Amino acid sequence: MVKQIEYKRFLESYSDLKSIDLLITDLNGVLRGKRIQPNILEKVFTDGICLPASVFALDITGDTIEETGLGVEQGDSDRVCHPISGTLTKAPWYNKPMGQVLMTMYESDEEPFFADPRQVLKRIYGQLKELGITPVVAVELEFYLLDNRRDRKKNPQPPISPITGKRDLNTQVYSVDDLDDYGEFLEKIAKGAQLLRIPADTALAEYAPGQFEINLKHEPNPLSACDNAVLLKRLIKGVAREMGMIASFMAKPYAQQAGSGTHIHISLLNRNGKNVFSDQKNETGSKKLHYAIGGLIKSMKESMAIFCPNANSYRRFQPDLYVPMAPTWGLDNRTVAIRIPTAPEKDKRIEHRVSGADANPYLVMASLLSGIHYGMTNKVKPPNISTGDAIAKHKPSLPMTWVESLNAFSKSKILKEYFGKEFCHVYYETKHKELQKFNSLVTPLELDWYLRTV
Repeated sequence: MVKQIEYKRFLESYSDLKSIDLLITDLNGVLRGKRIQPNILEKVFTDGICLPASVFALDITGDTIEETGLGVEQGDSDRVCHPISGTLTKAPWYNKPMGQVLMTMYESDEEPFFADPRQVLKRIYGQLKELGITPVVAVELEFYLLDNRRDRKKNPQPPISPITGKRDLNTQVYSVDDLDDYGEFLEKIAKGAQLLRIPADTALAEYAPGQFEINLKHEPNPLSACDNAVLLKRLIKGVAREMGMIASFMAKPYAQQAGSGTHIHISLLNRNGKNVFSDQKNETGSKKLHYAIGGLIKSMKESMAIFCPNANSYRRFQPDLYVPMAPTWGLDNRTVAIRIPTAPEKDKRIEHRVSGADANPYLVMASLLSGIHYGMTNKVKPPNISTGDAIAKHKPSLPMTWVESLNAFSKSKILKEYFGKEFCHVYYETKHKELQKFNSLVTPLELDWYLRTV
């Protein structure tokens, strides 16, 4: 009944719609799906729509990885996808009236489909709810605005400022002038977020020309928080495209500039609504917070293939760019992997700072909640707290290459327990094959270095 009211009210409010996008998030965080006419929406909400299971066997280039077993081996068969309540909205960046809705996949018997990242997160979220725990989470997204045209060497370049008419080349972190220069863009994002019911909070200029961060407000539902992160990314890309720019969530588009990350904040409430991370007598938080950190650090190495899912992801990990390279934690310290920000005691939380902006939000959140659940149920103690420049004090010990991270993922114990062996097989095969494809290519740099000199 709720679903019927939702789509009927939507169609009544927007009777001029031309079409509606049905969207599902694949392993890479890329939105796939179908575009339908408005008169089909009733059937979608009543019966669902069919998409092939192989949508979760696609690599970043869109090729089906047959080693997953989700392609021709099973006849490239369909599964049913149903709309996610609350995500049916307009898509305001188009030059014609368009709508969109997020979908999630099920088996024919209505059991959740094991390879859908959102269903993975839903199951792990359920394990915390069984403990009487509610995760309160917020997602921070960093991205670059780029010119549609690359430079003469085919490298990306910052856009020309709409205010100064010049190309931005300087780094002005937290610059209000940069926010003013792109005020129209940010205003459209704010208005679009309001229309899409995305709880966007603050926007700030980051560490490089054209780099920005937009934060989402804390929500007591990790599924909704990730839905909103996915929709916000689509909104940002759509508005940038409308204004003749590119919004890129690539982890490291510039070799000499800061990379873009996905930072996630998490606190936990018990059945009485009390923050279990809080401890008035201990600045570093409660035992439960320490166990949660212990679990996150214990599972961090095997989770790196989730946090950093692409070849480019590992270019973020450089000294002096605030990207942690070891499983560390600390108080109000931006050089550690797990930071406890300064906040009122009732808002005591962790900030996870490892993931790239190119990561799938559902899978990152699922990895973090897995580590927290594992740490709390097994009472895993964290290492000693880090102070000062943790990047300088701790040698890199996390996997710093795609090969290393996939090897750690393939040998994982914690993630396989929470994500399931079937899902881990599909994810590993997809990314391993993508790695092989990437390594088989001859790059322009190789030609410049070796073609005539060796």
